[in-house]
Amino acid sequence: MKHLAIILDGNRRWAKERKLPSLEGHRKGYENVKTIGLAALDRGVEHFSVFAFSTENWKRSQEEVGYLMELLFLALTKELDFFLEHDVRLKVVGRREGLSDKIQCAIDEAETKTALGTRGQINLCINYGGRAEIVDGIKKLIAQGKTVEEIDEELVSGALWTNGIPEPDMIVRTSGEQRLSGFLTWSGVYSELMFVDQHWPAFSVEDLEECLEDFEGRQRRYGK
Repeated sequence: MKHLAIILDGNRRWAKERKLPSLEGHRKGYENVKTIGLAALDRGVEHFSVFAFSTENWKRSQEEVGYLMELLFLALTKELDFFLEHDVRLKVVGRREGLSDKIQCAIDEAETKTALGTRGQINLCINYGGRAEIVDGIKKLIAQGKTVEEIDEELVSGALWTNGIPEPDMIVRTSGEQRLSGFLTWSGVYSELMFVDQHWPAFSVEDLEECLEDFEGRQRRYGK
Protein backbone atom coordinates (compact mmCIF):
# COMPACT_ATOMS: atom_id res chain seq x y z
CA MET A 1 0.00 0.00 0.00
CA LYS A 2 1.45 3.33 -1.04
CA HIS A 3 -1.08 5.68 0.55
CA LEU A 4 -3.22 5.21 3.65
CA ALA A 5 -5.61 8.00 4.61
CA ILE A 6 -7.52 8.23 7.89
CA ILE A 7 -10.46 10.37 8.96
CA LEU A 8 -9.67 11.13 12.60
CA ASP A 9 -12.98 10.85 14.40
CA GLY A 10 -13.91 10.40 18.04
CA ASN A 11 -11.46 12.59 19.95
CA ARG A 12 -14.23 14.31 21.90
CA ARG A 13 -16.18 11.10 22.46
CA TRP A 14 -13.04 9.39 23.73
CA ALA A 15 -12.54 12.20 26.24
CA LYS A 16 -16.21 12.25 27.29
CA GLU A 17 -16.20 8.52 28.03
CA ARG A 18 -13.26 9.14 30.38
CA LYS A 19 -14.79 12.27 31.93
CA LEU A 20 -11.95 14.36 30.51
CA PRO A 21 -12.11 17.76 28.80
CA SER A 22 -12.66 17.48 25.06
CA LEU A 23 -9.38 19.33 24.51
CA GLU A 24 -7.57 16.42 26.14
CA GLY A 25 -9.09 14.17 23.51
CA HIS A 26 -7.60 16.35 20.78
CA ARG A 27 -4.19 16.31 22.48
CA LYS A 28 -4.26 12.53 22.74
CA GLY A 29 -5.43 12.32 19.13
CA TYR A 30 -2.49 14.42 17.98
CA GLU A 31 -0.04 12.18 19.82
CA ASN A 32 -1.61 9.19 18.11
CA VAL A 33 -1.01 10.73 14.69
CA LYS A 34 2.72 10.49 15.40
CA THR A 35 2.49 6.94 16.74
CA ILE A 36 0.32 5.49 13.97
CA GLY A 37 1.99 7.58 11.29
CA LEU A 38 5.45 6.18 12.06
CA ALA A 39 4.05 2.66 12.40
CA ALA A 40 2.41 2.95 8.97
CA LEU A 41 5.61 4.20 7.34
CA ASP A 42 7.56 1.37 9.00
CA ARG A 43 5.15 -1.09 7.37
CA GLY A 44 5.78 0.15 3.86
CA VAL A 45 3.19 2.91 3.55
CA GLU A 46 4.76 5.82 1.66
CA HIS A 47 2.08 8.45 2.34
CA PHE A 48 0.03 8.66 5.54
CA SER A 49 -2.73 11.30 5.35
CA VAL A 50 -4.96 12.42 8.20
CA PHE A 51 -8.14 14.50 8.02
CA ALA A 52 -7.44 16.67 11.04
CA PHE A 53 -9.48 19.86 10.48
CA SER A 54 -12.15 20.41 7.85
CA THR A 55 -13.44 23.60 6.28
CA GLU A 56 -16.61 23.01 8.33
CA ASN A 57 -14.78 22.70 11.67
CA TRP A 58 -14.54 26.49 11.94
CA LYS A 59 -18.15 26.29 13.16
CA ARG A 60 -17.01 24.75 16.44
CA SER A 61 -16.50 26.81 19.59
CA GLN A 62 -13.82 29.48 19.56
CA GLU A 63 -12.04 27.71 22.42
CA GLU A 64 -11.89 24.39 20.58
CA VAL A 65 -10.81 25.90 17.27
CA GLY A 66 -8.15 27.94 19.04
CA TYR A 67 -6.78 24.87 20.78
CA LEU A 68 -6.66 22.89 17.52
CA MET A 69 -4.74 25.72 15.86
CA GLU A 70 -2.33 25.76 18.80
CA LEU A 71 -1.77 22.03 18.35
CA LEU A 72 -1.07 22.55 14.67
CA PHE A 73 1.39 25.34 15.40
CA LEU A 74 3.10 23.14 18.00
CA ALA A 75 3.46 20.32 15.48
CA LEU A 76 4.96 22.66 12.91
CA THR A 77 7.43 24.37 15.25
CA LYS A 78 8.40 22.92 18.62
CA GLU A 79 7.70 19.36 17.47
CA LEU A 80 9.42 19.73 14.12
CA ASP A 81 12.52 17.96 15.47
CA PHE A 82 10.39 14.83 15.87
CA PHE A 83 9.80 14.66 12.13
CA LEU A 84 13.41 15.53 11.34
CA GLU A 85 14.77 12.89 13.73
CA HIS A 86 12.53 10.26 12.17
CA ASP A 87 13.40 11.36 8.61
CA VAL A 88 9.75 12.10 7.74
CA ARG A 89 8.52 14.65 5.22
CA LEU A 90 5.66 16.81 6.46
CA LYS A 91 3.06 18.38 4.19
CA VAL A 92 -0.05 20.39 5.01
CA VAL A 93 -2.89 19.93 2.54
CA GLY A 94 -5.79 22.38 2.44
CA ARG A 95 -6.82 25.98 1.93
CA ARG A 96 -4.19 28.33 3.34
CA GLU A 97 -6.58 31.29 3.40
CA GLY A 98 -8.23 31.44 6.80
CA LEU A 99 -5.17 30.21 8.65
CA SER A 100 -3.21 32.80 10.60
CA ASP A 101 -0.10 34.35 9.09
CA LYS A 102 2.11 32.70 11.70
CA ILE A 103 0.69 29.27 10.91
CA GLN A 104 1.11 29.82 7.16
CA CYS A 105 4.75 30.79 7.73
CA ALA A 106 5.25 27.76 9.99
CA ILE A 107 3.79 25.48 7.30
CA ASP A 108 6.20 26.80 4.68
CA GLU A 109 9.19 26.42 7.00
CA ALA A 110 8.22 22.92 8.17
CA GLU A 111 7.67 21.66 4.62
CA THR A 112 11.01 23.11 3.51
CA LYS A 113 13.00 21.72 6.45
CA THR A 114 11.56 18.21 6.12
CA ALA A 115 11.54 18.04 2.31
CA LEU A 116 14.48 15.63 2.10
CA GLY A 117 13.02 13.04 4.48
CA THR A 118 13.30 9.54 3.01
CA ARG A 119 11.21 7.50 5.43
CA GLY A 120 7.89 8.64 3.96
CA GLN A 121 5.43 11.52 4.10
CA ILE A 122 2.78 12.50 6.62
CA ASN A 123 0.09 14.72 5.11
CA LEU A 124 -1.91 16.84 7.56
CA CYS A 125 -5.20 17.82 5.93
CA ILE A 126 -5.98 21.14 7.59
CA ASN A 127 -8.78 23.51 6.54
CA TYR A 128 -9.53 20.83 3.99
CA GLY A 129 -12.78 20.12 2.15
CA GLY A 130 -13.17 17.96 -0.93
CA ARG A 131 -15.55 20.31 -2.73
CA ALA A 132 -13.45 23.35 -1.80
CA GLU A 133 -10.38 21.61 -3.22
CA ILE A 134 -12.10 21.03 -6.57
CA VAL A 135 -13.52 24.55 -6.71
CA ASP A 136 -10.12 26.08 -5.96
CA GLY A 137 -8.53 23.83 -8.58
CA ILE A 138 -10.98 24.93 -11.26
CA LYS A 139 -10.45 28.59 -10.33
CA LYS A 140 -6.70 28.05 -10.67
CA LEU A 141 -7.11 26.65 -14.18
CA ILE A 142 -9.35 29.57 -15.18
CA ALA A 143 -6.77 32.02 -13.82
CA GLN A 144 -4.14 30.26 -15.92
CA GLY A 145 -6.25 30.88 -19.01
CA LYS A 146 -7.03 27.23 -19.72
CA THR A 147 -9.75 26.71 -22.32
CA VAL A 148 -12.69 24.34 -22.03
CA GLU A 149 -11.08 22.12 -24.66
CA GLU A 150 -7.83 21.90 -22.69
CA ILE A 151 -9.32 20.92 -19.35
CA ASP A 152 -9.20 17.20 -18.64
CA GLU A 153 -8.76 14.98 -15.57
CA GLU A 154 -4.97 15.26 -15.67
CA LEU A 155 -5.09 19.06 -15.64
CA VAL A 156 -7.62 19.12 -12.82
CA SER A 157 -5.55 16.68 -10.75
CA GLY A 158 -2.50 18.87 -11.23
CA ALA A 159 -4.36 21.95 -9.99
CA LEU A 160 -5.55 20.39 -6.72
CA TRP A 161 -4.03 20.72 -3.24
CA THR A 162 -3.23 17.00 -3.39
CA ASN A 163 -1.12 17.35 -6.53
CA GLY A 164 1.98 15.15 -6.19
CA ILE A 165 0.37 12.84 -3.64
CA PRO A 166 -0.68 9.41 -4.97
CA GLU A 167 -4.35 8.50 -4.80
CA PRO A 168 -5.19 6.83 -1.48
CA ASP A 169 -5.32 3.04 -1.62
CA MET A 170 -7.51 2.91 1.48
CA ILE A 171 -9.48 5.45 3.50
CA VAL A 172 -10.21 4.50 7.10
CA ARG A 173 -12.67 6.27 9.38
CA THR A 174 -12.62 5.74 13.12
CA SER A 175 -15.33 6.02 15.79
CA GLY A 176 -17.98 3.97 13.99
CA GLU A 177 -19.19 6.63 11.58
CA GLN A 178 -19.66 5.46 7.98
CA ARG A 179 -19.30 8.50 5.73
CA LEU A 180 -16.43 10.34 4.08
CA SER A 181 -17.46 13.90 5.00
CA GLY A 182 -15.84 15.37 1.91
CA PHE A 183 -12.44 13.76 2.43
CA LEU A 184 -10.32 13.34 -0.73
CA THR A 185 -13.40 13.69 -2.91
CA TRP A 186 -11.42 13.72 -6.16
CA SER A 187 -8.46 11.44 -5.46
CA GLY A 188 -10.36 8.93 -3.33
CA VAL A 189 -12.87 7.79 -5.96
CA TYR A 190 -11.36 4.29 -6.16
CA SER A 191 -10.10 4.02 -2.59
CA GLU A 192 -10.99 0.98 -0.55
CA LEU A 193 -13.04 2.01 2.49
CA MET A 194 -12.87 0.70 6.03
CA PHE A 195 -14.83 1.82 9.08
CA VAL A 196 -13.68 0.91 12.58
CA ASP A 197 -15.42 1.38 15.91
CA GLN A 198 -12.46 2.62 17.95
CA HIS A 199 -12.28 6.33 18.65
CA TRP A 200 -9.14 7.79 17.11
CA PRO A 201 -7.17 8.24 20.38
CA ALA A 202 -7.71 4.52 21.07
CA PHE A 203 -6.75 3.38 17.56
CA SER A 204 -3.74 1.12 18.05
CA VAL A 205 -0.89 -0.28 16.00
CA GLU A 206 -2.78 -3.58 16.08
CA ASP A 207 -5.80 -1.83 14.54
CA LEU A 208 -3.51 -0.41 11.87
CA GLU A 209 -2.17 -3.86 11.07
CA GLU A 210 -5.72 -5.20 10.76
CA CYS A 211 -6.50 -2.46 8.21
CA LEU A 212 -3.36 -3.24 6.20
CA GLU A 213 -4.10 -6.97 6.30
CA ASP A 214 -7.70 -6.39 5.23
CA PHE A 215 -6.51 -4.29 2.30
CA GLU A 216 -4.18 -7.05 1.10
CA GLY A 217 -7.15 -9.39 0.87
CA ARG A 218 -9.20 -7.12 -1.38
CA GLN A 219 -9.35 -7.13 -5.18
CA ARG A 220 -9.25 -3.71 -6.82
CA ARG A 221 -10.92 -3.83 -10.24
CA TYR A 222 -11.19 -0.12 -11.10
CA GLY A 223 -14.41 -0.75 -12.98
CA LYS A 224 -13.08 -3.70 -14.99
